[in-house]
Amino acid sequence: MRKLFSMVFLAATACEAGAPPARPEDLRGPRLTQALPRPAMSLVRDDGQPLDFRADTKGTLTFLFFGYTNCPDVCPLHMANLAGALRSLPAAQAGKVRVVFVTTDPERDTPERLRSWLDGIDSSFIGARGPAPVIDAAQRSLGMMAASRDPQVPGSAGYTVSHGAHLWAFTPDDSAHVVYPMGIQRDDLATDIPLLLRIWPAR
Repeated sequence: MRKLFSMVFLAATACEAGAPPARPEDLRGPRLTQALPRPAMSLVRDDGQPLDFRADTKGTLTFLFFGYTNCPDVCPLHMANLAGALRSLPAAQAGKVRVVFVTTDPERDTPERLRSWLDGIDSSFIGARGPAPVIDAAQRSLGMMAASRDPQVPGSAGYTVSHGAHLWAFTPDDSAHVVYPMGIQRDDLATDIPLLLRIWPAR
């Protein structure tokens, strides 16, 4: 009995000495009613190397976004907020996070264009391309509408692509419990990232 009491006391002391327990209700991002598994996608990175999204990011906190580099607002804002949030964290903590940007406009988003655009935001972000059926299926598996090219306005210089504005957070347990919509602030992301690393650790 004395040994059991000592073990409980030591555990309680350790808990008090460290950081407070991380709780899902402390997160600022909207919680999903049901966790979603990390999608399977066979892609190609902007450096030409293959990227098996599910296998290669397994057990890590990975942010996934579907967008395109000519996007006038949603994509650059989301990526800039995420980059700013990561820069505000200790390097050891930020180093545990991966970001994968999957283009929905492969016609214009060449590997060189992807790399150049992402380097202007955060050089650690990974750009990826893949066959439309693979990317469409991944988006649908997350409950998103597949991205689609909008009709070009006569006289305009280019076209736009309709796509979801969701920034998906796949935690180390390989599931998404939280999704960040357009309008989320970098301070919210900076607050949530350490919690996401702790609440759902790798299995």
